[in-house]
Amino acid sequence: MGETAMLGLPLLDAAQAQKHVTVNEALSRLDAGVAVTADGVGIDTPPSAVDGSVYVIGDTPTGEWSDHAGEIAFGIGGGWAFITPTPGKRLTDGSDGRVYVYDGFAWRDGLVAGSTIGAFTAARLLYVDETLSSGISHVSAAVIPQNAIVIGVTGRVIEEIVGPATWTLGVAGATDRYGSGLGTAVGSYALGATGSPLAYYTDTPIELHATGGSFSAGRVLIAIHVIEISPPVAL
Repeated sequence: MGETAMLGLPLLDAAQAQKHVTVNEALSRLDAGVAVTADGVGIDTPPSAVDGSVYVIGDTPTGEWSDHAGEIAFGIGGGWAFITPTPGKRLTDGSDGRVYVYDGFAWRDGLVAGSTIGAFTAARLLYVDETLSSGISHVSAAVIPQNAIVIGVTGRVIEEIVGPATWTLGVAGATDRYGSGLGTAVGSYALGATGSPLAYYTDTPIELHATGGSFSAGRVLIAIHVIEISPPVAL
């Protein structure tokens, strides 16, 4: 039995019996191959197979997904079938909304520019929902990654900040780099655009500091807007 060149869709043979089996498999593979949303990206442990589910397999897969790293797995007939992605394939991770592009080497989050040598530029958004700890300062779980260029850091109060009159958003040594005099009411926000793109060469946590009091309660969504670059792969 032959198959198509791009998506590997099974082709009917002359005078083939049970043609519907081949056609249905081809339609299921086509459905998964043109999907724009996956149920998860970078998943190593296969969940129970559900017809119509689509996953991008991680780098160290187990079980039924072993030997299929980086491939697209889709549920069919209570089991799994696989598609090898081609460069330019794009999928959105339905669990968090991030967009991934396969560049011929790996699935890249936020790919802006790729190349045949593996070097790439990516624009990424990192975010965390922070429940503030008591005290004058709070070190966020949101971390600017090593060698990232920061376009800005933003935030939104989603539960009233209790304690200080205002607060600042920044990093150690520059605690108001991304905002000062920020409001404490629900809906207040920080829009901390970096004056000039700023590179960080080590992992750097975001910090919130209280002004005119101490934090005793509150929740803030923190988002870090970054550009990352990567060198060519080792060939």
